[in-house]
Amino acid sequence: MSSQPSPIPSSADLARYLEQRGELGKPWMWHLLRLSKLKEAKEAMDPDLYLEQLHQAHADLMRLGSFWEGREEEVFSGRYQPSTLVEPLPGSPEDR
Repeated sequence: MSSQPSPIPSSADLARYLEQRGELGKPWMWHLLRLSKLKEAKEAMDPDLYLEQLHQAHADLMRLGSFWEGREEEVFSGRYQPSTLVEPLPGSPEDR
């Protein structure tokens, strides 16, 4: 019996799913949605622009860094516990 991989949802389907589950407040979910939208736009984009945006997305994801520490229960089991680390507001001078 061959196992077919599950189809990858569109960014719109993913956004609806995340919204319904209340997951849009989680930064890693925003990155997942961002990468989904970027993948959909890839064919219509200039390859250099695509790579630039992919590198930016990667850099932003890596900047989460210490945001992940101590949040294993929330990330892997879905049990929310507020972080003791205060993150800068997205887009603020401290954000970059």
